[in-house]
Amino acid sequence: MIIIDGSYGEGGGQILRTSIALSAITGEPVKIINIRANRPNPGLRPQHLNAILALKKLANAKVEGAEVGSREVTFIPGELKGGEIRVDIGTAGSITLVLQALLPAMVFAKDTVEFKITGGTDVSWTPPVDYLINVTMFALRKIGIEGEIKLLRRGHYPKGGGIVAGYVKPWIERKELIAEEFENIYKVSGISHATNLPAHVAERQAKAAMEELKVLGVPIEIKKEVSHSLGPGSGIVVWAETECLRLGGDALGKKGKPAEEVGREAAQELLSQVKTKACVDKFLGDQIIPFLAISGGKIKVAEITKHLITNVWVVEQFFGKVFEVKGGVGEKGEVRVVRKAW
Repeated sequence: MIIIDGSYGEGGGQILRTSIALSAITGEPVKIINIRANRPNPGLRPQHLNAILALKKLANAKVEGAEVGSREVTFIPGELKGGEIRVDIGTAGSITLVLQALLPAMVFAKDTVEFKITGGTDVSWTPPVDYLINVTMFALRKIGIEGEIKLLRRGHYPKGGGIVAGYVKPWIERKELIAEEFENIYKVSGISHATNLPAHVAERQAKAAMEELKVLGVPIEIKKEVSHSLGPGSGIVVWAETECLRLGGDALGKKGKPAEEVGREAAQELLSQVKTKACVDKFLGDQIIPFLAISGGKIKVAEITKHLITNVWVVEQFFGKVFEVKGGVGEKGEVRVVRKAW
């Protein structure tokens, strides 16, 4: 059994998500201790618990310690078969973080996995669902993964109630990912949304983002989405299309924060990624690590983050030396697979 110290590095829920996904993939039992030890509210939160329970079903696993607040979990996987997965987080806990745990395991199931998850779609400190759909999934298709994620309803803090559904097929053709530096940006796209709020909120966010992004000198199209859910919220995701991958930026609205500020924030985040010329933005950098370990390849990242370093460490607890990382935390860097994990 592999023992993973959940307090390593940034000490967040990512260690748990990656560890249990890799356990399901490899069939190797794992025990995670000191879960989220470096967080103000340590132990499992509802979105972590629901990720574990979904993976338990997917991998026909035995689990100990699967309860909110638990600081230690043991996961003994069975066979990854596929089928249907339904998850109701019960709070505004992040749907995208649950999917970060599920996606690597789902692609190794014997059959197609269909999923439906209820919770938060646009939540602070987590990837918004529009980023996952338009940036992360775009990158995964490049390495041969077939699947689709659809937003059915938005869910914001504190009420949640968002719904995301989709499917992932078994990963048959594993294509190497070479994504180093780009030369051209072809266009910028985006989605600006307002839920249970006036339409002008989405419009103002989009307009402010477009003003900032004009400096790129490329076509810009930001869709405005107005919808209804259990509670109010707004946000914007923008992404730049290059010859290799897409780079993204996002921002969330909150009470008292002008819509123009939200739009500018997302645009400035994207511009900060673009100026590095790296094919992979700092958010995709850590998300792609478990997949890159298996596909092989080399990427350049706009910024090496603690999350990326932590994910590399977790992968190498299962497979030994896989990666060579060049660059320090906070710097542009390179990640190269020196030996495929699988």
